[in-house]
Amino acid sequence: MAISGLVISFNEEKMIGKCIDALFKVCDEVIVVDSLSKDRTVEIAKEKGAIVISQSFLGDGPQRTHGLPFCKNDWILNLDADEFLDKDAAEFILKEKYLEGDHDAFSFRIKNFLGDKLIDFAGWYPDHKVRFFNKKTAHPSDSIVHQKIITQNEKKVSVHILHYGWDSLDQIIAKKNQYSGWHAQQLYDQGKRINSFKPILNGKVAFLRCFFLKKGFLNGIDGLSISIIQGFFSYMKYAKLLKIQKKNKS
Repeated sequence: MAISGLVISFNEEKMIGKCIDALFKVCDEVIVVDSLSKDRTVEIAKEKGAIVISQSFLGDGPQRTHGLPFCKNDWILNLDADEFLDKDAAEFILKEKYLEGDHDAFSFRIKNFLGDKLIDFAGWYPDHKVRFFNKKTAHPSDSIVHQKIITQNEKKVSVHILHYGWDSLDQIIAKKNQYSGWHAQQLYDQGKRINSFKPILNGKVAFLRCFFLKKGFLNGIDGLSISIIQGFFSYMKYAKLLKIQKKNKS
């Protein structure tokens, strides 16, 4: 069964080549939807044999949806540029186990790495995401950030994607801060309204959940750092939403 690899990118020259090489191990084509990168992302992608579509960033979900018509196959493996199939996921696809049954989307487990260190604590594992689906009946949502795949019959499978998203805590904080702004705007556009206590409450709950309930405390300074970052993200998301509310009300 032929499969199309679909990747969205922006300034991913460090990872895009490895990502495309990995995709071609299970896909017969790779489509890269690039958000007008300023580095060598497009050049490297073309050298690796990918088809590159240039499109200013529409949002996480819409950007992926934009790439679907360029994919000639029904089955789509939609990875981020810093994601790779683990051996068990590659085997799942190559042996066509996804054809067993009538499922149109598969949720894989994500292994998140900070540098070369696996973050398997504070609620970061297992982190399930749908990265493999049939575009005939499943498709990305229109969410600007943290989109989901809208599917009729999803199945969770215990195979893995490797996510090498950050080299330092600074990068995690910067990315979470960026996402918090996008998420706040998305919540406002969806009609979400909050009071002044919401940022503090949610930030505190997010930290406590990761540090205690998800046992981040068992991982020393790393567990504390990740739990604080999760609390920071939740706090900033609602603090920014509150700011948008006040700005539009005035």
